[in-house]
Amino acid sequence: MSLSVDWSAPWLAPYREQGQGLSADLAAGATVAEALNAAVQKRAASAPIVLPNGSLRFVPQAALPEGEAYEAFIHRRAEVPTRDNLHDLLNGLMWLHWPRLKAGLNAGHSLALARSGGVIAPVRGALRDALTLVDENAAFLRAPVALCDALLRRDWQALFMDLRPLWAQARLQLFGHALMEKLQQPRKAICAHVLLQALPDEALPAQDWPDEALDLAWLERKPFVPLPVLGVPGWWPAKQTPEFYADPQVFRPLPAAQNR
Repeated sequence: MSLSVDWSAPWLAPYREQGQGLSADLAAGATVAEALNAAVQKRAASAPIVLPNGSLRFVPQAALPEGEAYEAFIHRRAEVPTRDNLHDLLNGLMWLHWPRLKAGLNAGHSLALARSGGVIAPVRGALRDALTLVDENAAFLRAPVALCDALLRRDWQALFMDLRPLWAQARLQLFGHALMEKLQQPRKAICAHVLLQALPDEALPAQDWPDEALDLAWLERKPFVPLPVLGVPGWWPAKQTPEFYADPQVFRPLPAAQNR
């Protein structure tokens, strides 16, 4: 099968090599689940992905019993129901790249479901809402304090123009698979829910952040900051001039209630 992905996009750089391998398997006729399982097997000897109830596998969507929550099924079986579409391909890629984080998010969903007696409630609740935001639309930004402060103030001119040289010391990694799916058709207004880690004004460590499960109590408070990701220097082919960032429909000011 063929799923078109532009792996040359700068935001996909951390995932490019593995993503291109998945695309090659799909082009050779594998389903999405089969391509992902082949990637799991390739890393099994050196870095197996083991969940509380078994080793990770990807299965067809039809394996999910009617009425069972998707996250509960993953926790119970260590199997991820997977459709043959781009959304689920990118979700699987995140399982391959961030297995401890994805397992932690799944454990959080399982905890929240257990609190409700295992019933799929019509309202997901604060914790499951936050976990879903991370899974679908989050990005992680490690950056010098000055950049983080400018983002928190929604001072877009400072963030992207005045402090532009500091972006060389920043590391922004997209995680939300729905976010990356949307970016296959880039639009200026696409926005990520960013989780911040402020660092001293120096070169950043090479390893990913976070490399383990996130704190659930912290996530439940929804500590996300909105970031139009195509404002990041070098991520948009248009000229990123002061006028580019002066668009209030995209680069919105801090709400008055928070600007006190």
